[in-house]
Amino acid sequence: MSERDYDLIVRGGFVVDGTGLPRRRVDVGVRAGRIAKLGHLDDATAREEIDAAGAIVAPGIIDLHTHYDPQITFDPYATMSCYHGVTTVMAGNCGFSVAPCRKDDTSFLKDIFASVEDMDPIALSGVRWDQFETFPEFMQSLKGKLGINFACYIGHSNVRRWVMGDDCLTRTATQAEIAQMVAMVGEAMDAGAAGFSSSNSPTQADIHGRPVPSRFTDEAELSALVAEVGRRKSGSISYLPKSVMEGTDEHDRALLVRLALKSGIPVIIQGIGGRSKVDIPSQSWESASNFLADATAQGAPVYSLFFVQPNERAITLGPQNKHYRSVFSWHEMFKLPIEERRALLKDPEKRAQLARDVGNHNRNSDLGNIVPPPEWGDVFVDLVALEKNKGLEKRSVLAIAKEQGKTPAQVFLDLALEEDFKTELSWRTESKEWAQAIRASLPNANMIPGTSDGGAHLARFDGADWSSFFLRRWVIDEKLWSLEEGIRRITQVPAALAGLHDRGTLRVGGWADIMIFDPKTIAPSHKQFTNDLPGNVGRWRSWGKGVKATIVNGEPIVLDGKLTGRMPGQVVSPN
Repeated sequence: MSERDYDLIVRGGFVVDGTGLPRRRVDVGVRAGRIAKLGHLDDATAREEIDAAGAIVAPGIIDLHTHYDPQITFDPYATMSCYHGVTTVMAGNCGFSVAPCRKDDTSFLKDIFASVEDMDPIALSGVRWDQFETFPEFMQSLKGKLGINFACYIGHSNVRRWVMGDDCLTRTATQAEIAQMVAMVGEAMDAGAAGFSSSNSPTQADIHGRPVPSRFTDEAELSALVAEVGRRKSGSISYLPKSVMEGTDEHDRALLVRLALKSGIPVIIQGIGGRSKVDIPSQSWESASNFLADATAQGAPVYSLFFVQPNERAITLGPQNKHYRSVFSWHEMFKLPIEERRALLKDPEKRAQLARDVGNHNRNSDLGNIVPPPEWGDVFVDLVALEKNKGLEKRSVLAIAKEQGKTPAQVFLDLALEEDFKTELSWRTESKEWAQAIRASLPNANMIPGTSDGGAHLARFDGADWSSFFLRRWVIDEKLWSLEEGIRRITQVPAALAGLHDRGTLRVGGWADIMIFDPKTIAPSHKQFTNDLPGNVGRWRSWGKGVKATIVNGEPIVLDGKLTGRMPGQVVSPN
């Protein structure tokens, strides 16, 4: 076959191949979904060409923490991630996946997705559970129906439910039941599972308040299952330990080492060194970094994902507010009809009690949610309803409280009552301390940028723009790394962790998963709320700018910000 027979040529760009080596200005020739040549192809022709002059041509981004497994059954592109140069998404995180699931257990599983990942039950009706029950059937149902590459863990809660029935919610497993679960995990790995996910996080419960099944496991069960994954093939373990909302304590750190040594494959957690799994490493970073170094010295592959961009989420003053679930009186207040909320806050004694309650959120997982509410210094007044309060806009509740000689809770509740719950507020964690913590921890080789949570929490936010933020802020603007090394951290590194050894770099013979972007303009752009999920359910969509093309297995799926309609995606698994 001559050089004139390429399917695609990407011309004139600066190739950053994902290995960390310096960029080079060459063309990329693609044939049959794979890279056929990196070099000057001036005299060659192709079925399709993309002019990448002045742009960076890099491997497609691999997002290790998403919940796209429900959405992928009706949205083959995993929007919005594909618009930000992501070519492979990893789903099935946090201990549950859309399969295995018996037909009469779909409501049980929907209740978990709806509660833990804030997925709308009506939108979940779009999941094609009629096409599969077992994990191998789920994998098979996706073949030929994907725009983006899709990898998926098998979820521990699913496996427990399948084997133990209702007992999965009340007790540990017997040896016979563990043996059945091991067999199911092995079958899933043979069918293409990317590994195994589990969770003992005390925040995870279904819509009825029942802990998810994986929270009833013991170490014998967990150890047997991760060992089976390690025995079968390379891959990874996604795990949320019990103390994940506290930055991971010594007991769980020792457990992580044992699991990593038992399986011999990466164990990936979240939020180590932070106040919670969604926090950034802060005061306890020194202890966390010492733990990661010690685990590495023992040969235990433990890694932590963390958010690379600050929170920026709306705080409503009604039923949509989910940020105060660990402050039970506040959570109940927000759920009340507006007339009852008014009456509650007009009572001075009850308002004073609410102000006291918020400083003592629940810390006992047996009683309910323990996710800390937003810090007052991170809660900002964006838009007021009354002209006389205009001076409060763009200021934190904490700063206003200091000026008025009140507690922050008093300011918050007084303003809510005065403006009849029409004040618009937001939770924004951008600060000098936040940036310093990121700079200190992000260069650590065991810390993995990511955690888009793609497909989840879409009524509140969409984290799919994390990679555009990462490249703009930390790589290009702040220069924590060279562009080459920054790209390696979100391409080759996650590919290696996931065992996807034929992806994550641009090399001759490798799959042509490619991102083309303008380094001068790449960045998050804007948020848009649209009603485009099944049942006309709404969601936030995070748009970006600067990405010229997202190419999957040699076929562009996004060109100049628009989907092409092509379906080149594959179910990908460790190899």
